[in-house]
Amino acid sequence: MTSCFLYILENKNKEHYTGITKLSPQERLLKHNRKEVYSTKLGTPWRIIYFQKYKDYKEARKREKQIKAWHGSTTLKRFLRKAAGSSNGRTQPFGGWYLGSSPSPAALRKIDKFGGVK
Repeated sequence: MTSCFLYILENKNKEHYTGITKLSPQERLLKHNRKEVYSTKLGTPWRIIYFQKYKDYKEARKREKQIKAWHGSTTLKRFLRKAAGSSNGRTQPFGGWYLGSSPSPAALRKIDKFGGVK
């Protein structure tokens, strides 16, 4: 089984995109911002506001469908607020990480050190 990531992106217009990938979230973000993904090429630049690792594609896809069903609702807004967590934005709600708009290499190393994803 290959692990998979669910991620949520946000652009400067506060539009959101939810997706899943077998790449690292950072690699996938690069593809979005290079306009290699049809669904998001008009909204660049994007930033990762949430991601979570799943043990397999099926599990990630199930969660992706649930989150996409919330589109535009207060449930999605509540989820995103909780995902942002504390004032520094680097807490671990729902087992996911919020990296902020431009995570430093130190923040990425810290996530890996404490059991997060690389």
